[in-house]
Amino acid sequence: MIHIIDTEHPWDVYSINSGHTEVISCLEWDQSGSRLLSADGDGKIKCWSMSDHLVNSWENYLSNSVDGDPIVALSWLHNGVKLALHVEMSSSTNFSEKFSRVKFSPSLTLFGGKPMEGWLAVTVSGLVTVSLLKPGGTLLTASESLCRLRGRVALADIAFTGGGNIVVAATDGSGSSPVQFYKVVVSVVSEKCRIDTELLPSLFLRCTTDAHRRDKYPAVTHLKFLTRENSEQVLLCASNQTGSIVECWSLRKEGLPVNNIFQHRSPVVGEKQPTILKWRILTSTGDLERVSAIALPKLPISISNTDTKFCPGLGWALAFHDGSIQILHRMSLHTMCVFYGSSSTSGPGQRSGDETAIKRQRTGGPAIHFKAIQFSWTSLALAGIDNHGKLHMLRVSPSMGQVLDMNTTLRHLLFLLEYCMVTGYDWWDVLLHVQPTMVHNLVEKLHEEYMRQNQALQQVLATRIVAVKASLCKLSTATAARACDFHAKLLLIAISATLKSLLRPHVLNSPDKSPGDRLTEICAKNTDTDIDKVMINLNTQDFVLDGPHLQSLQQLIQWVGDFVLYLLANLPNQGSMVRPGFGFMRDGASLGMLREMLVMIRIWGLLKTSCLPTFTATSDNQDSLQLLFRLLTKLWLCCREDAPPQDPDESLIDECCLLPSQLLVPTMDWLPVNDGVIVKLQGKHPLRLQFGKPSSLPGQGSTTPLEVFTRQV
Repeated sequence: MIHIIDTEHPWDVYSINSGHTEVISCLEWDQSGSRLLSADGDGKIKCWSMSDHLVNSWENYLSNSVDGDPIVALSWLHNGVKLALHVEMSSSTNFSEKFSRVKFSPSLTLFGGKPMEGWLAVTVSGLVTVSLLKPGGTLLTASESLCRLRGRVALADIAFTGGGNIVVAATDGSGSSPVQFYKVVVSVVSEKCRIDTELLPSLFLRCTTDAHRRDKYPAVTHLKFLTRENSEQVLLCASNQTGSIVECWSLRKEGLPVNNIFQHRSPVVGEKQPTILKWRILTSTGDLERVSAIALPKLPISISNTDTKFCPGLGWALAFHDGSIQILHRMSLHTMCVFYGSSSTSGPGQRSGDETAIKRQRTGGPAIHFKAIQFSWTSLALAGIDNHGKLHMLRVSPSMGQVLDMNTTLRHLLFLLEYCMVTGYDWWDVLLHVQPTMVHNLVEKLHEEYMRQNQALQQVLATRIVAVKASLCKLSTATAARACDFHAKLLLIAISATLKSLLRPHVLNSPDKSPGDRLTEICAKNTDTDIDKVMINLNTQDFVLDGPHLQSLQQLIQWVGDFVLYLLANLPNQGSMVRPGFGFMRDGASLGMLREMLVMIRIWGLLKTSCLPTFTATSDNQDSLQLLFRLLTKLWLCCREDAPPQDPDESLIDECCLLPSQLLVPTMDWLPVNDGVIVKLQGKHPLRLQFGKPSSLPGQGSTTPLEVFTRQV
């Protein structure tokens, strides 16, 4: 079975009958999180796709196999998209300086440079197999040996180079054997997939060449590239029954020494000293407890120019068999902070660099340790599976154990929120560290940074920043009304885009603007409060839709009408920020959007009256749509973008005061149900949850002093 869980609602688990007959050895998400690869001990690989963008609906639409050859490493081919996150530029006002696009070639390209999708796997017998997704939906596969003399591969990892090549690291698991590296080049020749492999420089672990440790760590238990886009740095862990040692290696270009016989010859003009690629050890840990799992950060930070010791993404995590987890600096391997699980059998204690005084607890049962751990996209959360089948989630402080002032903490969180906005990654793990007192400052600073970007980037990020603000404001009761406004704005933007997308010009190949653009332009210029006079300036033939299509839009149209009525009826209470709708009273762009939709609704009402919004009026001859448009236009004129803002006049406020006596004001369901774990964790109370049983109460009364929630399968 494959279990898929949403971190915000972890009790809702969706289980897939994978169809694998052997134990699943590899699971690999693609960059979008909408497809999943699974591979088993029999050599079968299956590709799962999300149906209709639903996390609880998956289907297996492609598969291939290397019969009887277990898969030890699996990866999607690189699509050529790579960002660099420059920590030293975090104070810059330009997003392009903070997050820059790095030139990186895809593993394989189609005609026109479009990256070709597919995956690559390494088997236990030293075979590399590639599967390519052709545009027609068919699968193109090929297999090739990593080297001429095939041997057992116990551990392997896959990385990519900027030139489009693939690098595979492999070892047979013995500490006395070399760690081999291979370059893999994938190409398509005559509609067939071709794989070319080349042997690269190898290395021996330092601990196996040390006379004092030669036989101390006989097995290589973990092998990982530091990042999937960096094939020149690798992390190795060797272990025995009770302990482990970790080494970090780097591939460097060094000068090749020349024999003295050739050094006395006259040098040739332009001749350079020959060089050779060679693995050099960067750093190594001392003797550690036995390592059970390793997690590497996904943040593509620029570590060459980073002098800080507490930036998120600078540490990677080691889980040990005693139940503890250490976060080490990714370059120096110094311990930055430690988490002691409840299974630790030692007495109370705290190591240097701990963020909080977390004490070990004495337990008489068997030790619980993590079998697998994984960082979130911003490295602020750590998920792990223990040997009892429980799922754990831990918060990882952005300060990495350092004591920071509030401004520095806010700057780190703001930097990561901006990164999530630009990349499209979920910012759920960033919200874990936002306290209610931080919400207002974060929202204001995020808006300031957004407004400093160029117009094109603002348009791209327009909906993302509204979504980020909405999720932030939900964390504090003082900003709950603003969260309602942001959610309503998201829905308003979606409805406007949907309605405008249905408009088609009545004359094909018209060089003029689209009907939606013309509607926006005319409504912005025409300040008339009479909806019919504004409608006259439009070509109503562009708005003609079939009756069934119009009727299917009635619920959206009804929401627009109710929303306008609610806003206008609450205009006299505009001074209260705790009431939903306050954010729209000075938002000229949103009011203009509502005004455009009322004009569209007026035109569609002439074609089919049953699609019009329904209002409960006190007078039979009341033209409700005309009344709402007139009042909405007066409010829009007070805060339109091309004019100085001004307060609504007394006559408008008086008319809005009378509005509830003319039309029945509806109640609005503003905020989605806030039943996730984010709000429950704001007080740093640990939660203990169970699959299939939603938690309705905050985690109060728990005696476990850990920032971790555990769920029993």
